[in-house]
Amino acid sequence: MYTLNFDTADFTREYWQKKPIVIKNAFNDFEDPISADELAGLAMEEDISSRIVQTQAQGWNVVQGPFEDYDEYGEDGWQLLVQAVNHWYPESQPLVEAFRFLPDWRFDDLMVSFATPKGGVGPHIDNYDVFIIQGEGKRRWQVGNIGNHQQRGGDKNSPLVDDFEPIIDVVLTKGDVLYIPPGYPHCGETLTLALSYSIGFRAPSQQELLTEMADSLIDNNLGKQRFTSTEEVANKGFVSEQQQQGMMNLLTQLAQDPNQYQTMLGKLLSQNRFELDLNPFEQPISANDVIEAIEDGASIQRIGGLKVLKLEADKQAQLYINGEVVTVAGIDADIVAIIANEHFIDQDSLLKWSQQPALVKLVAQLINQGWFYFSE
Repeated sequence: MYTLNFDTADFTREYWQKKPIVIKNAFNDFEDPISADELAGLAMEEDISSRIVQTQAQGWNVVQGPFEDYDEYGEDGWQLLVQAVNHWYPESQPLVEAFRFLPDWRFDDLMVSFATPKGGVGPHIDNYDVFIIQGEGKRRWQVGNIGNHQQRGGDKNSPLVDDFEPIIDVVLTKGDVLYIPPGYPHCGETLTLALSYSIGFRAPSQQELLTEMADSLIDNNLGKQRFTSTEEVANKGFVSEQQQQGMMNLLTQLAQDPNQYQTMLGKLLSQNRFELDLNPFEQPISANDVIEAIEDGASIQRIGGLKVLKLEADKQAQLYINGEVVTVAGIDADIVAIIANEHFIDQDSLLKWSQQPALVKLVAQLINQGWFYFSE
């Protein structure tokens, strides 16, 4: 169990998406949920996104995983980063749970890094919020102020930025947390062998929203209303400001109609950037199979990283899971909320649910999709 030692309501009011903060001893008696060897093992898997960043005299070199061996990298000057560890390593989920005072739709993933002395990834700016939790070892972090920071060496394709004047310069030790909002440059340097954990939170961009909306309109053969005008300007090559605004108002109408945007938004927000450890049954189970399993003592558990979302004021009786729509018509709203909010549903609850055919059918669907699994 991981319990935060700070007031989360005060944090969201004073710091969330506003300014960075160092929280010393944010966790008491912090224990690493994963070892360096276990992390290295995950980075050997084809389906798991990983990389090694080497610190060099002229900058940083990135090697993409998976990896077969680490001996060639030596004893210092490199860092292993593994994305979405919570998807593949269930023991890391309790650490994620500590940060669920923020909504699931924002949550991106848990990235874990193992770094040797002098290892780091260079000064950079993220377009998402991140909490950096220090495990074993020590790392020095510098954070600069938000502003106009140039990409390193003038390279427009580089994720790195030029050196900056720090407003935070701190050594993190076990249990410390550094929060950095989007747009603030930061850089970490490893002082001793270290494990650290980055919990990221993202929100969709205008590009993502427009792309998803366009795809939804095309897939459903919607959005065919055309611009009309009763007053035309005589000047041949002239497009009036009023007409320009009238055309753009067609998009505004879509954005103001829940029937047009809710399903699109639910699918977009429930998607994951990284692979999930889906494990569907080879042969689909039936409703009777579900009832038998529950009566034999089974509970159900959500796989790591899976987003199950319910949109407020959605009149379509839907859940959004992993970018897909799941109908929950006829199921009590309180139970739908439990499915959206809880990662684990115990046998006592399931025994009550087993009296409702629509619920049993839903549980079978969740398991057949590989999104949930039976657990003791």
